[in-house]
Amino acid sequence: MRYFFKLLGFVFTALFLWSAYVQNNDPDAFLWYGIYGLAAIASLLFAMDRLKFSVAAVLGMLYLIGAIVSWPEKFEGFTIGEGNIENIERGREACGLLIVALVMFTYMWRERYVKRRLKV
Repeated sequence: MRYFFKLLGFVFTALFLWSAYVQNNDPDAFLWYGIYGLAAIASLLFAMDRLKFSVAAVLGMLYLIGAIVSWPEKFEGFTIGEGNIENIERGREACGLLIVALVMFTYMWRERYVKRRLKV
């Protein structure tokens, strides 16, 4: 199971780096470079067994708060052309932040509960 989580950390490192890269045409691209770049760094640290519980907890809460704050008043899906483009963009951004928050909470859970029981 240890190797599964190590692989998971490397996979999410690559996914978050890719997510940062595809933001290049976004008007606020540098904000998203930072958001996904920080998640990639945390994932790499997790894969290398260097991520602290407190760091994962703080990042998870920040990403969750960001998802809640940026959630659109009316969620209209992800496909452009099926609603208000601003609502769709905000929904995409909020879901991205929610995914990162869930990943950070998974890291936090692994660091606190699983490692403590396994003494790994």
